[in-house]
Amino acid sequence: MIKSDKTLLFILLTLALFIGATIELSEGSTTIGVILLLAAVAAITQIRMSERKDIRASKFYILIGALIVFADLFYNFRAGSDLGTLDSMTFFFGASLVAYGTDRPQLRHLGEFGAYISGVFTVLYLIFYSLFGMLDIGFLHVFDHYLVLIPTVTIIQLFGIPVDVVGIETVYLAGVEDLTIIIGGPCSGLYSMFLLIGIVAGYSRMEKMKLGQTLNLLGFAIIVSYIANLVRVTILYLAAYYYGLEAMRVVHTHLGWIIFAIVAGAIMYIMDIKSRR
Repeated sequence: MIKSDKTLLFILLTLALFIGATIELSEGSTTIGVILLLAAVAAITQIRMSERKDIRASKFYILIGALIVFADLFYNFRAGSDLGTLDSMTFFFGASLVAYGTDRPQLRHLGEFGAYISGVFTVLYLIFYSLFGMLDIGFLHVFDHYLVLIPTVTIIQLFGIPVDVVGIETVYLAGVEDLTIIIGGPCSGLYSMFLLIGIVAGYSRMEKMKLGQTLNLLGFAIIVSYIANLVRVTILYLAAYYYGLEAMRVVHTHLGWIIFAIVAGAIMYIMDIKSRR
């Protein structure tokens, strides 16, 4: 389990930075995303995990990780495309394997933790976005409509703000500007949920948490990520209604991950206190 309040602080800081980096790289500023990612790596190096004697340096992991990084960069260079969310996590997974294969204990811890985070995120992304898309499974549209759009529209209407549902993932909002807003993609909050699941899974695996503790923490993580996203989308509506399109874009890109990280960090802190008791 967590060894000290200082360690917990760095774990929560890492959580916030990784969430921010992922969202910025996919939806916002690439420069800010890279800065946040580097800051997250620096924060991870300050996390003191339990001593592990079952990890050995291996050139195999270094080779595989380097090939993954090279393949991802080469593909995007040849295709002339920008790095997206899946590319960022693939790059992070490869870099984590390289660190895991070194002979430095702290880098090995960093690499193992990073491999869990990026690996879990990538698998969930491929299932819910790639595989479901290939099989024409409309889970994402159903999730966005019934679990994101409808609840947030209901909340906004309680404020007396006129908003109309005009499509499965689309609402019409008449404020300082008449706006048609699409609630889908990143607005579903699944990216942040996948990332948080990866962090919890990685930390619990490395620290050998009991299954019951891990499941409880995962349950809380999923619930809090869902609630935090509803708060974010609600604030998105308010920003659009009172301040217009540009303000909404700022909220959509930057404020969302900050709100999520604060709420998720608070819940994880509470869970740590309960688990230690």
